[in-house]
Amino acid sequence: MNPDLVRRSARLVAWGRVGIGLTAVAAPTLMARPWIGPPAEGAAGRLLARTMGGRDLALGLGALRALARSDQEARPWVALGGMADAVDALASLVSFRTLPRVSRWGILASTAGAALVSLRVAASLDGAEHPGQLAPST
Repeated sequence: MNPDLVRRSARLVAWGRVGIGLTAVAAPTLMARPWIGPPAEGAAGRLLARTMGGRDLALGLGALRALARSDQEARPWVALGGMADAVDALASLVSFRTLPRVSRWGILASTAGAALVSLRVAASLDGAEHPGQLAPST
């Protein structure tokens, strides 16, 4: 895979995480309603959405910072985001029958898709330093 395309994809995934995280923190019901339905309106649903939003915000910002330094530093951040998405997909699959009928397939597809993309991009980061960056001192 083209290294520039991999880095652009990694940045896109990271910015997506930042956007989802900020939205979940600021508008938790909006983010949680498609996933859990009416419980999203309650305090527990909003709490869950905000905590997950904080997780995505931290993973996204960490990945962006690391991507500015080197692929090697970014790889674990991107992979950890993919692992978090894989857990989301697994949890959604386990609870699939209780999820809202209208959105459950979309939720499962988006969480599994995000996991696959993130893990594929992380595996494709080549470990190269970015142009203009100094090598880490040994």
